[in-house]
Amino acid sequence: MEKVSVIGAGSWGTTLANLLAEKGYEVKLWAFEKDLANDIKRTSINSVYLPGIQLSQYIDVTADLGYAVTDAEYILSVIPTQFTRSVFRNALTYLSDTSVIVSASKGIEHGSLLTVSSILEDLTGLKVSVLSGPSFAEEVMKKLPTAVTLASHDHSNALKLQELFTTEHFRIYTNSDVLGVELGGALKNVMAIASGISDGLGLGTSTRAALITRGLAEMTRLGVAMGAQEKTFGGLSGMGDLVLTCTGTLSRNYTVGFRLGRGETLENILSGMKMVAEGVATSESAYELAKKHMVEMPIVEQIYLVIKDNKQPHDAVKELMRRSPKSE
Repeated sequence: MEKVSVIGAGSWGTTLANLLAEKGYEVKLWAFEKDLANDIKRTSINSVYLPGIQLSQYIDVTADLGYAVTDAEYILSVIPTQFTRSVFRNALTYLSDTSVIVSASKGIEHGSLLTVSSILEDLTGLKVSVLSGPSFAEEVMKKLPTAVTLASHDHSNALKLQELFTTEHFRIYTNSDVLGVELGGALKNVMAIASGISDGLGLGTSTRAALITRGLAEMTRLGVAMGAQEKTFGGLSGMGDLVLTCTGTLSRNYTVGFRLGRGETLENILSGMKMVAEGVATSESAYELAKKHMVEMPIVEQIYLVIKDNKQPHDAVKELMRRSPKSE
């Protein structure tokens, strides 16, 4: 029986821990908040991130990072991107050099502009795989059919992880383009904010469709410039995840954008959110990456200005529409 450690007890981390525990794996779930860990242990419910949903009684929940990581054959990182480095720096003492690490977070680190797998590889010296794709935690918990991508540098490792995660309702496709899969998951969150703003302003479905399509073009341009494969962005971790987060009301990033479009301030929106909307931080990192690689990303630029400089959403839309005519 393989031992799996899931680092991060948000909605997605809890969902993946539950999926693996139901398959019979020995699962430890690490929560940053000791009170949350104790509450889940007592009730088998994550009342903060998945209220009202019963979890497997076989999940071993802890706030002790050393206990969670020690002897784990598989380590699944599901924590917000901007906290990944600090958490795993504390976990290094307990890590085995034979552990298989998988990232299921979707973001780009401030300053370094590194993806999560790159942060983890930088810290541990181990190759890191990536799990990404269109998946809402609540729907996976309900066992609704879901398909995602598992990207790995090593094909045999990808096949092992495919077997680890696959269930009758959770289908895994393998991919060798780790960077492309990871960039798709991170950048789509910025586009989801744009889509939410569009809907919040009441601009209609035609506008939203245009944003999704041109957003995918921007994501692909940056990905290719950084060395990713163009075809990856037409797959589950690119177009699939983009469509989901740009149209689904369960998306935290879409919700942030929608409320911005309705006139709320970012500070007010974020102060009332329990979960992290990765697109807020990623908008700045994506903007910096576009400048670094000299890639034109007008939607990313306008979202960055809305987030960072408090630009009015309707002004951002006007600027996008007034750009000089171009070929597609």
